[in-house]
Amino acid sequence: MPDLKPNLRSAVSIARRLQDPMAELVKFNPRHLSIGMYQHDLPKKILDEALDEVVEDAVSLVGVDLNACSVPLLRHVAGIGAIRAKAIVGYRAKNGPFANRSQLRNVRGIGAKTFEQCAGFVRIGRVGEPVERACDDDDDVVVVPKS
Repeated sequence: MPDLKPNLRSAVSIARRLQDPMAELVKFNPRHLSIGMYQHDLPKKILDEALDEVVEDAVSLVGVDLNACSVPLLRHVAGIGAIRAKAIVGYRAKNGPFANRSQLRNVRGIGAKTFEQCAGFVRIGRVGEPVERACDDDDDVVVVPKS
């Protein structure tokens, strides 16, 4: 968005953060997050490792949408590193969106063990449906709506 004025770029950035906060935050260099006045006193490697752990914890807590996530976010899912994340995104680009998590097994490099590790942390979102209803048809999980 280099053609946009700075205030419009900021508005788009804020909107993206509201839509999918984790997907936007993993794009930032950790040094630019302003996490405290002493962050520059820490060695870069230690700070990066600590922030990666926080992202992995958040991914484990809420999961990622398999049809919308990027390689930088997908690599934080348990059992998936940078190479498998690229393979998943490439498969999605070639074959279209995933209909269910079972299709992950068709991706090169995703075997039974990897699928077992990552399946609980990915979801298949559907456009226009509330989050409570955006789950796989193959799942036996029942989500009770909030009253």
